[in-house]
Amino acid sequence: MLYGLKIAMRYLTASKAQTALLVSGVAVGVFIFIFMSALIGGLAEFILSRTVGDISHVTIEAEIADPAILIDADGFLLAAIEQGRQRTATLRDTETWVPLIETVPGIRAVSPQIAGAGFLTRGAQVAQVSVTGLEIGRESAILNLEGYIIAGSARLGSGVVVLGRRLAEDLDLSVGQVLRLQSSNGVTAVLTLGGIFQTGTGMLDRSSVFVSLPTARTLFALPQGVTRIEIKLDDLNAADDTALRIRALTGLDAVPWTDGAEQLMEALNAQAQTGYFLKTFALITIVIGVASALLLSTYRRRPEIGIMRAMGAGRGFVVFVFVTQGALVGLLGGVTGATLGYLALLPFPRRDEFVSGTLPMDITQGSYGLAIILTVIGAIMASILPARAAARVDPVQAIGQ
Repeated sequence: MLYGLKIAMRYLTASKAQTALLVSGVAVGVFIFIFMSALIGGLAEFILSRTVGDISHVTIEAEIADPAILIDADGFLLAAIEQGRQRTATLRDTETWVPLIETVPGIRAVSPQIAGAGFLTRGAQVAQVSVTGLEIGRESAILNLEGYIIAGSARLGSGVVVLGRRLAEDLDLSVGQVLRLQSSNGVTAVLTLGGIFQTGTGMLDRSSVFVSLPTARTLFALPQGVTRIEIKLDDLNAADDTALRIRALTGLDAVPWTDGAEQLMEALNAQAQTGYFLKTFALITIVIGVASALLLSTYRRRPEIGIMRAMGAGRGFVVFVFVTQGALVGLLGGVTGATLGYLALLPFPRRDEFVSGTLPMDITQGSYGLAIILTVIGAIMASILPARAAARVDPVQAIGQ
């Protein structure tokens, strides 16, 4: 084996220019493989971060109880009894559920909320808005309000409201001004504008306002409980499994973000399939290049192969020499291409620092080890045909040439 390795090395070093060209070709294929892996993976992360990064990954919403129904002895409906003018569903015992949910592995943040509709008024101007009450200190638990603030502060307190830039422009508002917020229950609160945010999402920037949880309790007449609990995960791809764990732990109906996101998942799967095709073509290019180079080497070294065979070298030994030669080319080209790919990806921002208008390259998804392993395997497979051709060389005819 060691002797066969020496011969394979001698074949590679005998024609340094040809070997360098062959290794360079393999390295280019590996570089393309790594580049496409980082691009496809980074693009998927970028799309998910823009579409799912600022929303709840798992949501628990209170269900509105059905009204009591009175039916007579003959089965006819007499009346449907509903207590109160409003039917706002609530999740009670929040103080119990939230600490319990926070113990589930992989959960980054939990945000109990009160959500409803309302009207924002400044003078004669009125805008219909979506109101969300957040716990003080957890303002950026789900939506990164602090990161999107362009004026004022995201800190919510008693009598403070935070809203989007487009809504502020529509009502000609600035930080520090006083306005009135009326809930769908008819309760009105006088609030001070504490901050203006801009997410880049039109609906959110134009119609969403955030208040503290105590303020929302007053507006929607909910002295206890919340209307929903939003949960953010370290890995948003684990939403389905985490939702099942929360259901088993609490008995609450935890819904992952993937429910209703079939079109997004199909688009990401199609993108991943495209990446597989492109990387497969890169590997096929490597295999063809190595096979053609080794076939040429076999033809040129027929006399040497004939001498080895005449001196007693078996066909298995000849096969080993050429397969080892192919494996060395794959290893050298794979390591070189992976190194160049890593260095080329270093200047790109990390996945949590993606900026619009730039290529969303993710250096962590370069698949460096996989690229090297697949290249070596591909080179070995590419060398089998030339190796078998070399093993079938007739010693007498080869030496006579």
